Amino acid sequence: MQPVIMDQGPGSTQDTESLGTGTLADTGTLRAATAAGPARGTTRRPGRPRSEQAEHAIIEATLDLFAEQGFEGVCVEAVAARAGVGKATIYRRWPNKEEMLLAAFGSLKSPFPEPAGTSVREDLLAMVKTMCADRADPRKAQRYALLLGEGNKYPRLMARYKETVVEPRREAMRAVIRRGMATGELRPDTDVEIAMLTLTGACMAQDQSARETLNDEFATRLVDGLLLGVSARS
Repeated sequence: MQPVIMDQGPGSTQDTESLGTGTLADTGTLRAATAAGPARGTTRRPGRPRSEQAEHAIIEATLDLFAEQGFEGVCVEAVAARAGVGKATIYRRWPNKEEMLLAAFGSLKSPFPEPAGTSVREDLLAMVKTMCADRADPRKAQRYALLLGEGNKYPRLMARYKETVVEPRREAMRAVIRRGMATGELRPDTDVEIAMLTLTGACMAQDQSARETLNDEFATRLVDGLLLGVSARS
């Protein structure tokens, strides 16, 4: 059984968005430093905002612990320690371990580009290229394989993963196909579900030993092959 992790709240000494542990404990020192402006050589460089850095560190720590120890090895305390943040920083983003895991697993799939809406082919191609790039990424592919392997032991979590991560992506692809049917780019009798599964299934079925073939050329062949069968005849 997972230990109960109490939220120490925003006032906790561990509550920091910083990825380090150093703090200015003296409030007066903090005010003086703020009034004086940034110290020489400490001007902030362009990059991720601190809160985004913390979130990225939490996601990576969660995935690393999952890869090393499985679901049971992931707890808020361990993730906080690995990420170098306070537990309250985690709880401000996710109320429990399950939500944190879902966010981490969701990061294994890159967001689809926003459909331009001018061409079904171009919109589907952009989505398939994204899927292929994720599938070709060895680190993502390894973590995703672990998720699928362990997932059968945790049906409720996997059901939520499919509901919150997988299904919205599938629906985005279905929407593009339906739009093509409405605009006359695709045949009106196109089977939306089969068309969507043809694209997603082909990416998932590609042998991991042939990752180098999951490129833009493969994505183009896949989309164009589908469209040969469902494009409206002029």
